[in-house]
Amino acid sequence: MSIKAVVFDLGGVLIDWNPRYLYRKIFGTEDEVEHFLENICTSDWNAEQDAGRSFKEAVRLLQKKYPEYAIEIAAYDERWQEMLGPELTPTINVLKDVHKNGTQLFALTNWSSEKFRIAKPQFPFLELFENILVSGEVGLKKPDIAIFKLFLDKYRLTAATTFYIDDNLENVEVALSLGMQAIQFSSAQQLRNELVNIGVLQEH
Repeated sequence: MSIKAVVFDLGGVLIDWNPRYLYRKIFGTEDEVEHFLENICTSDWNAEQDAGRSFKEAVRLLQKKYPEYAIEIAAYDERWQEMLGPELTPTINVLKDVHKNGTQLFALTNWSSEKFRIAKPQFPFLELFENILVSGEVGLKKPDIAIFKLFLDKYRLTAATTFYIDDNLENVEVALSLGMQAIQFSSAQQLRNELVNIGVLQEH
């Protein structure tokens, strides 16, 4: 079956986001940065904001637990934009080529709704998407199969004719389990080759 819709993850595929960009300015050594991100503001803690928890609440809970890091914890919220790196131009060029072909384009992203509103104006290419489903807006996050089912249902997409791109293997496996076509993203060239293979793009 031919592909009717292409779905992109955002972070790590089209947008470079990394809390180390901020915390390397705050801490003096890489060891301090890694200790903080592995033990205080952890990825699991951040994921709760992706599922809808407010940053205000998240910061309050963590400051209560680690008062000695109160300022550094607050920075995760107050200086969040400093975690954004540049847009990933090679992949955006692939995205633009898919858009030119007239293929439906969607994004499915784990992102805090309040922070996505801040980030969106910085990345004009996001306007190329017909729709973007943001985890924080629906109270579900990948790799929960429920958000994938919601996504397909909300935009009336057929799994077999939908191609999903994500740098996280667990998310890719969930998409595949629902009958979507999917790949784990590793590079813009790998993605372009795959889109040529499935007939979405023409070979240059």
